[in-house]
Amino acid sequence: MREKIAQALKDALKQQDKRRISTLRLIQTAIKDRDTANRDSGKDPVSDAEILDVLIRMMKQRKESARSFEEGNRLELAEQERQEIGIINEFLPKTLGEDDMKKACAQVVQEIGAGGLRDMRRCMNELQKKFPGQMDLGKASGIVKGMLQ
Repeated sequence: MREKIAQALKDALKQQDKRRISTLRLIQTAIKDRDTANRDSGKDPVSDAEILDVLIRMMKQRKESARSFEEGNRLELAEQERQEIGIINEFLPKTLGEDDMKKACAQVVQEIGAGGLRDMRRCMNELQKKFPGQMDLGKASGIVKGMLQ
């Protein structure tokens, strides 16, 4: 994933796309910060899964900022945040559609052998591990709850 981001930055530099360059540099900086924190605590450099977590966190921050800017009538800043969201989203796995989400939920319920609502947390933890960043966990929670009732 690091190589993909580095290549995207090289391409953006060639095209002189300032918004894309700054966003990709922010992504690389966030990853390096996480690497430094891991190194200081004696851990390995960040894995692709941890990079995915960084990207998801960056997306959430930008969505929140865009909403705040809209509420403050700062539409140009909200648009910049949305552009950054689009750039970050290129590196995230594609989200599952409604049908695929139902299949994934059914598969996890079956694998775990969930028998009731008491197994809800186990199912959701497994979904989060198997499909990081690929599904809306709020919707998935409703689907799993319906299956377990």
